[in-house]
Order: sequence, then structure tokens, then C-alpha cells
Amino acid sequence: MSVHQQPPIEHVDVLIIGAGLSGIGAAYYLQRDLPGKRYAILEAREASGGTWDLFRYPGIRSDSDLYTFGYEFKPWLSPKAIADADLILDYLRETASENGIDQHIRYQHKVKRADWCSETARWTLDIERLDSGEQQRMTCTWLFSAAGYYRYDEGFTPHFEGVEQYTGQLIHPQKWPENLDYSGKRVLVIGSGATAVTLVPAMTDKAAHVTMLQRTPSYVLDVPLEDPIAKLLRKWLPSERAYALTRRKNILIARGIWLLCQKYPRFARRLIRFFNKRSLPKDYPVDEHFNPPYNPWEQRLCAVPDGDLFKRLADGSASIVTDHIRTFTPRGVALKSGRELEADIIVTATGLNLQLFGGMTMTIDGEAVDVSRKVAFKGMMLDGLPNFAFAVGYTNSSWTLKVGLLCEHFCRLVAHLDQHGHAYCYPQLPSSDMPTRPLLDFGAGYVQRALPMLPRQGLGAPWLMSMNYLEDAKVLRQGPVLDPNLKFAAAGTRITPVSDGTRQAATA
Repeated sequence: MSVHQQPPIEHVDVLIIGAGLSGIGAAYYLQRDLPGKRYAILEAREASGGTWDLFRYPGIRSDSDLYTFGYEFKPWLSPKAIADADLILDYLRETASENGIDQHIRYQHKVKRADWCSETARWTLDIERLDSGEQQRMTCTWLFSAAGYYRYDEGFTPHFEGVEQYTGQLIHPQKWPENLDYSGKRVLVIGSGATAVTLVPAMTDKAAHVTMLQRTPSYVLDVPLEDPIAKLLRKWLPSERAYALTRRKNILIARGIWLLCQKYPRFARRLIRFFNKRSLPKDYPVDEHFNPPYNPWEQRLCAVPDGDLFKRLADGSASIVTDHIRTFTPRGVALKSGRELEADIIVTATGLNLQLFGGMTMTIDGEAVDVSRKVAFKGMMLDGLPNFAFAVGYTNSSWTLKVGLLCEHFCRLVAHLDQHGHAYCYPQLPSSDMPTRPLLDFGAGYVQRALPMLPRQGLGAPWLMSMNYLEDAKVLRQGPVLDPNLKFAAAGTRITPVSDGTRQAATA
């Protein structure tokens, strides 16, 4: 080879971005349903596991039961229904190893840019090697983003007045210091979501006291750490059958709870309050600390296994303060009520920053793509983007339930193109002024902050981000691949504009 000759650019049929829960799942379905396809997984971090390898704070665990958060094809065998991160990570990596998926993962490969060429019907990817700084290129026929929807390099911390004068240790859970010793320390956790309610009871084992400071309460539910019905089924049935039945049971229960909260929010609120009151000391101010101003399931319910948070509040090793921060002080924080909370360590469990598709930029035939003006199709593609799919799970149930279904549908779609000789496909809006609404109907702060940057969804199928597993199972698993809004094309064919002749765009 001449010193001036460049090596050929590597091509794969499917390139998956991200080696976490979604990416490993996508690879499994691809191998199972389309075994002839060549694929690679590009992972920006140095290890697989995504969220479950990234977060290292004390007590990190799932907030969904592992019978639904686990893969449909691999039984969850641990007795813990709500599992710690290390068990989940072992499960994910075991899945990758058992199926040879780990052989396809390339670590510290970050996709910076993806450009679609209609002439060749391929994506060209500009990739940065984070370990060496080397720039690489690959091409693929299909691009599948399994990168989740939040930034892995930084969490969200709001501006706090006077934070620079605080002399203690300030930590964000996403950047947890290795071997942090909080023995005998006063710890203040700012936040009220799943991270906060996990951290507080977990840190009471060593801390002198842990205080959770919340501006707004969340709904918190006591859930069993172990599933008694799952244990019983495992005694009498093979593990695969017991797992399938438990999974089905938990899908229906979770769906029932969500529907109850949607249809009868006042009753659901009273029911949650009843269980909270029963779990706390007799005179505990439940309405001050566990009475959110919004209805149940407008944000995710926080699960506390075996009521660990309530137990720590009851024995006095932890406490909750509901107030607003006026300013940080050298010793802690001063509240608007006039009270000062002193702390040796302050943890800002204040949320995430959203980022779609790993932060890469995209172009179609050299034209920049503004994803905020795109509309989701079947919750897995975007209008006008050819041979591109993404995985975003449910916000009202287990993330993995949705990912499994859309991976199955994705494989069916790819097979359809091969069978009929099409080079690519893309969703097309029925009209450029089709009414749209925000992508996620969810009240969480991290979602609301990011909505202007996210794609949109329509008012009806197939332009919906459905949050109904039972309906999705019919549409994605059993429903047809063909759709009047899905266009198929040969290589060299340009994307057809919508009927009015303008570039496809969603309503602002």
C-alpha cells in the first residue's frame, strides 16, 4: 500500500450507538432476527452498562422492578425485584458475554457527526477516539441510536446564590468521588426525586445525620424488595416460565396503577397518602413533606424498597426539610424561612441534562438536520431521516419494555427492505403544517427544560410517542411494517418533499 493511500473505510449494515441497556438489547434482537447482518456498537465510555456503570453513588438501584426492567429473553434470577446497580451491571454484561455481543463493542469511540448520502444510501460517521484523539470514519446502511436521552458527561445543577462561599464538600451524584468517606459527617441532599430518596437511606449507615432538602415533595411509594409471587412461581415452574408470568403480572399491575392515577387522581393521591402515613411515625407531618402540588404520575413515582426511606425517617437517622434555599453559607445553606442547615457534605441531586443521540450532529445530503423540527414516527424514527432509528423507553413504566418492542419492529422493517429490494426508507409527514405537541408528556424538570430542543410528536398514530405497552405490543410486534407515511426508495433517489413542496418540518 502506498504511504499516501488511505485504508478503505469500514462498512457495517447496522451501527448501534451506545453499549448500555438499549444497545445490548438492540444487538441481541439483531443477531436473533437478522443473523446475517454485520453490526458494530460504538460506546463513548470505556466500559459497557451505560447508566449502571456511570453512576457510583451509594445505594444506586433501579426504580422499576427487574422482572420488567430486565430483558424479555433473559430471566432475572436474583431474589431482589428492586436491584442494586452492581447486580444490574452483572446482568447486562452477562447478556453481552453469553451472546457474543461484547465482541462487537468498540469503547471510547464517540460519534461526532453523521451524514446521509442518498446516492450511496449510506450514513458516513465521523468518530473520535477518546483514548487517543484519533479521528476515524465508518459507513453504515442503518444507524441506530441507543444512547438514551441524557448527557453522560454532566448533570444539572441550578444556580445557587453564594455557593462559592461554602467551605464543605459539594458533590453532584453524576460525578461521585471514588472512595468518599462520609463517616460521622453531616450530609445534606438537595432534591426530592429518585436519586435523593435513594441516597438518603443509603448514607445513614455511616453519616452522623442525613437531611433531604426539597423545594417540592414527590410521591413516594413503599414497594417490596422481593416479589413473593415470583419466589413462589420459581419453586414450582422452570425459571423461564416463572419469569414470563411474573413479568406479565407486573406489566398489568404497573399499567393498572398508572391508569388509576390518570382517571382518579384525587383518589390515588389519598391512597398514596394513606400508605405514607401508615409507614411513618404517628405525628409525622406527612402533608408537609409528601404532598406534591401535582397529580400522581405527572412525574415518576419514587419507589423505596421495603420502605427504607420511611424507616430512616422514623429512627431519626434522616430527616426531610421542605423549604427554599435563599443562599449558601460557609457552613451550609440558609433557607427562606430563616433557618440554616449546616452540612459537611452537600449533594446536589438536582437532576439531569437531556441530550439526544449522544450529542452528534446530523446532515442529510449535506443539509443540516434540526431535530427540534422533526416528528417522531412510531416512537422510533424521525420524519425525513432515512434508515435511522432510536430507542427511548417509557416514562410511565419500565424503560426496557418499550425498547424490546421497538427493536423487534426495527428488525422486521430492515428485513422488509431486504426482501423487496429497497435501499432505504423514511417517514414522511402528511403535510408540513401537521399539528404537533411536545415529544414527552411528562412534568419532570429535566424533561421540561429540554422540550424546545427535542423532536415533536403528533396528535395521533403513527406520530405518537405511545406510553401504552399493551397497545405497542399489538402495533410494533404484530402490526404491519407498511404504513402510508413510510416511504421506500432506491439508492440515488432523493427524499421526496411533502405535498406543498417545502422541506419537511413540524409545527413550532
